[in-house]
Amino acid sequence: MTLQVLAQVSLKPFNSFGIDVRARLFAEAHSDADVREALAYAEAQALPLLVIGGGSNLLLTQDISALVLRMATQGIRVLHDDGMQVVVEAEAGEAWHPFVLWTLAQGFCGLENLSLIPGTVGAAPMQNIGAYGVEIKDVFAGLTALDRHTGELRDFTLHECNFAYRDSLFKHETGRWLILRVRFALSRSRHLTLDYGPVQQRLAGQGITDATPSDVSRAICSIRSEKLPDPAVLGNAGSFFKNPLVPKALAEELQAQYPDLVARQRAADARHAGQLSARRSHAKREGDQPR
Repeated sequence: MTLQVLAQVSLKPFNSFGIDVRARLFAEAHSDADVREALAYAEAQALPLLVIGGGSNLLLTQDISALVLRMATQGIRVLHDDGMQVVVEAEAGEAWHPFVLWTLAQGFCGLENLSLIPGTVGAAPMQNIGAYGVEIKDVFAGLTALDRHTGELRDFTLHECNFAYRDSLFKHETGRWLILRVRFALSRSRHLTLDYGPVQQRLAGQGITDATPSDVSRAICSIRSEKLPDPAVLGNAGSFFKNPLVPKALAEELQAQYPDLVARQRAADARHAGQLSARRSHAKREGDQPR
């Protein structure tokens, strides 16, 4: 057995709230083989297996009687590059924001609006993370997951993931799929999403009229940093809400009453009424990882 399993490990470094609770057993997966070993070990010990990524969707209130497996797999590969379109694959344990910055450094466009979201690559598809007009489904090229029931690997297409607003197949088949790596369809061409007023205003305030993907990323990082404290200084879980979906007629009625209300069209019969979210919806994460 190559997997190192430790007993009574503090999870304080592994959750963004910095709460000091202990895992009965703890291990880090650096390969697919480690993941399989962890599954077998947990079964042999008759313990549940709790898989975590960046720990930014955990509110730990007591010690955990389980084998906690932290996904620490690393690796980024360019699978396809025809000079215009690019497919990039990243291991599940890659930290999300550094991965976004890596794609920008390569000159790839597509992930800039998802800058500064905490968590890991493997967790991003689980709830179709999104921010500032872009969701994972918009740049998704596929993923590979381990079926915890059968031990088999499966490649998922965009259609098979059943992505919806902060939703996916993986949120509904909890405990079955363990995402190992994710593929993204990016571009060398500049196709920017600048629909959100605050982003436009931030760029304009900086005198930027012909924005690059990196300009957009920096603007969004600046906006997010103003809204949320640094979890290294003050523990937090990032943005935590889900905007309500309402019929188009109701959205128009509300906008007539509240002219500053932000609403975005999502389908023929529904709009996304953003400013209602804090008061009208159940707590759901806007863009953070679900592990």
